[in-house]
Amino acid sequence: MVFKLDGNVYPTGHFYVTMNIGEPAKPYFLDIDTGSNLTWLECNAVEKGPCLTCNKVPHPLYRPTRNKLVPCADPLCDTLHHDLGTTKNCRDAVHQCDYEIAYLDGSTSLGVLLRDKFSLPTGSAPKNSPTIAFGCGYDQVHDPKNAAKVAVDGILGLGRGSVDLVSQLKRQGAISKNVIGHCLSTKGGGYLFMGEENVPSSQVTWVPIAPRTPGPNHYSPGQATLYLDTKSIGTKSMQVVLDSGSTYTYLPGDLHTQLVSTLKASLSKSLKEVPDPALPLCWKGPRPFKSVDDLKKEFKPLVSLKFGGGVTMAIPPENYLVITEHGNACFGILAIQGLDMYLIGDITMQDQLMIYDNEKGRIGWMPSPCDKMPKSKAVIISRI
Repeated sequence: MVFKLDGNVYPTGHFYVTMNIGEPAKPYFLDIDTGSNLTWLECNAVEKGPCLTCNKVPHPLYRPTRNKLVPCADPLCDTLHHDLGTTKNCRDAVHQCDYEIAYLDGSTSLGVLLRDKFSLPTGSAPKNSPTIAFGCGYDQVHDPKNAAKVAVDGILGLGRGSVDLVSQLKRQGAISKNVIGHCLSTKGGGYLFMGEENVPSSQVTWVPIAPRTPGPNHYSPGQATLYLDTKSIGTKSMQVVLDSGSTYTYLPGDLHTQLVSTLKASLSKSLKEVPDPALPLCWKGPRPFKSVDDLKKEFKPLVSLKFGGGVTMAIPPENYLVITEHGNACFGILAIQGLDMYLIGDITMQDQLMIYDNEKGRIGWMPSPCDKMPKSKAVIISRI
């Protein structure tokens, strides 16, 4: 089952898939997110009318009906709260399953659990489309007067758990294996697949999925040490988390400071540090940057993560820099104070086929031209 992706690291900040949901089916843009496992749409609350605390999304808000609600007593509500690490409360609203999701960046989403049809490229007639449980997020804006215009209508939860889309599809027989892959192109777009059909038989670097840290829904290839070329940045290995819902890659503050200092010392004198509204640290070259090839000419240092057993995840300049509308190259590895892991986002996973094999408990990656769709027996959902 293969889906075309749209979006980019800059300026969109999301890679997203078009999902057709409801009866009749309507299109929604969903950010693919391996860092969380509940799929949800910004939507109107069932009884409260129009959403007052939603972002300005691309499509009209999903409008649920009462018969779509999952009751609080439903075992699926227990499963959701188990995945989220929270406790349900049925005293106030027995007819619905309330939840709140907290993300690593500090944002939250409040909503209720629903069931509705997802029109997927399974080859089945629309009337046989699987019924999927997902969230109706009706509160994710802290200041309703300043609601942001966003590129997506919600989140496609692909993290580890039991209520993620792929687990539900496997239980319903729509796919045979709980395997996910995504390929994000530096040119924008890419593809997402579910099931094992598009897993290459060779040239993939495989590592075991590490124990469930820092949270139960995250994919981690284990602990690694950060390097810039041959110089180690810090001496302690740290957990690596792969999060396609994060646009950029994040490091603990002290390691980020050390990496930036080492990187600056290695750069060509032809690069000049300049301000740019896109990101905190940017450079101007001898002429405006226009392509990835331009970056390779001026930026030579290779960032890498070295795992045990001789496994390395290479991060070339095109996977840690973005070219802005001003023709500058900006550093897409950012700092978060208090973070105790390497959080690998979209920028670093570009032009890599990333595979999350929940059947065999392993994660794989390999360089790949992500602007080329794989051959598949499945129907490809076209761009809306």
